[in-house]
Amino acid sequence: MRDDDHHEPLIPAPRTVETLGDAPGRLALDADTTLDAGPGTEGAARWLRSALGAATGLPFAPGDGPHAVRLRISAEIERAEGPEAYRLSTDGSVEDVTVLIEGGGPAGVFWGAQTLRQLLGPDAYRKAPVRPTDRGWDLPPLTVTDAPRLRWRGFMLDVARHFMPKDDVLRQLDLLAAHKLNVFHFHLTDDQGWRLEIERYPRLTEVGAWRARTKWGHRASPLWNETPHGGYYTHDDIREIVAYAAERHITVVPEIDVPGHSQAAIAAYPELGNTDVVDTAALTVWDTWGVNPNVLAPTDTVLRFYEGVLEEVLDLFPSTFVHLGGDECPKEQWRRSATAQARIKELGLADEDALQAWFVRHFDRWLADRGRRLIGWDEILEGGSLGRAAGPGGPGPGLSPGAAVSSWRGYAGGIAAAEAGHDVVMCPEQQVYLDHRQAPGEDEPMPIGYVRTLEDVYRFDPVPPALSPEAAARVIGAQANAWTEVMENRSRVDYQVFPRLAAFAEVAWSTLPAPAERDFADFERRMTAHYRRLDALGVDYRPPAGPAPWQRRPGVAGRPLDGAPPIV
Repeated sequence: MRDDDHHEPLIPAPRTVETLGDAPGRLALDADTTLDAGPGTEGAARWLRSALGAATGLPFAPGDGPHAVRLRISAEIERAEGPEAYRLSTDGSVEDVTVLIEGGGPAGVFWGAQTLRQLLGPDAYRKAPVRPTDRGWDLPPLTVTDAPRLRWRGFMLDVARHFMPKDDVLRQLDLLAAHKLNVFHFHLTDDQGWRLEIERYPRLTEVGAWRARTKWGHRASPLWNETPHGGYYTHDDIREIVAYAAERHITVVPEIDVPGHSQAAIAAYPELGNTDVVDTAALTVWDTWGVNPNVLAPTDTVLRFYEGVLEEVLDLFPSTFVHLGGDECPKEQWRRSATAQARIKELGLADEDALQAWFVRHFDRWLADRGRRLIGWDEILEGGSLGRAAGPGGPGPGLSPGAAVSSWRGYAGGIAAAEAGHDVVMCPEQQVYLDHRQAPGEDEPMPIGYVRTLEDVYRFDPVPPALSPEAAARVIGAQANAWTEVMENRSRVDYQVFPRLAAFAEVAWSTLPAPAERDFADFERRMTAHYRRLDALGVDYRPPAGPAPWQRRPGVAGRPLDGAPPIV
């Protein structure tokens, strides 16, 4: 008999579940159940009363009687397992029910509340009761002991290619919380759109947030959507998003991409581009996909401009980490630019790759001076950036010790960074880019990349076994990424992200065997219950049998890649 024969299957899988007795028993939450929130658990109590109160119709009135859900901070759990660990216990009888959630910190209590919601069944995910409120909500007698494997369990959403309205972002944060993911990487700027209000530079959103039309499908597609597209978040929108995330123990890491992926900014302020080799005043916000040749100029004007941008970013986002991109920066304009070549000579740099490294290191030091840490895509390791740390005088040949790397082109960049003493978030495109197609065949909408099935994601391991223990400790987490060139709305994002994000969440949270030894059949069995939760949440996931007719995009070209992805 499986442990969860007596309770709702849990995703991500907890460390241990101890069921009390061979029979399911009956513990009921009902209108008399109170909510007893100890010091430090007030946030979890607000969420529980709001979310579970709405779904169940129960008031969860404050009170410390015997018939209660009790929330507590446990110094013992914090010392043993850390602030995100928790223990959930249900014990008692029909007349005397207790649910006790103890966390190592407020986050641990919140994650325990997420597990409680799963145990109550899929109807606990609805926004209003669907059954009589005088019926109790049954719970089995059990104890769940749990703690995360990784401290950075991330999801990246690209809102530059296709804008996602604020309410949809808030919904996305709820979905992350339901899967115990705790980092939301917010890709806010790119060639196709600038999505963050910067008050001192209003044209970034007046001009840079809007494009006249959009490529429909992969960039090789002949099709266009001629409807103008755009949108941006005001400062108050961002404050709301950040606060909403914080209530759910999610850190929002903003990304301002430099020095490539910058045509939207250059269209708004042409002086940011390489004006001596291209007529930057003629540029518009890009309407197609791919790697764009129009990059920022390596001038003091550009450095000061982006320092101004980042001053507002730091005011809005309390995250220790600020992502500055650094990926896919073509060097052709710099090779032709007298201004760029003069800068290379002035700094005594070897070439254009070293010039990009100098550009990134400038903001690395700028952020460090303000108590923040740069994180960037693995291209920031190039151009000599893995040399000694930059000194106080001159450009210096290396990243500061606090700089971290998002390893996207494979494992190699992350391995090199970890062995050099930098923190790493593993997000290799061959494994956890959720814009890549989920199955072979012509029914997959706008198919991109290699096939990455639910099982493939479940067998992803962010910590390469060849790493030394010291280097492995530098892998602070993992992240799944969703680039939205072919995801034009929330429904398309849902389809690409789910159910695979559930598999990724278990990889990041749970202590699993080696990839080949993982019990995918058991995960699939637990997903049967989890699909009902996603249904209740209104998630337009990819059905196990394949896309529904309205999820297909017949006749719209993608870019599928055949075979197994390389492990690099």
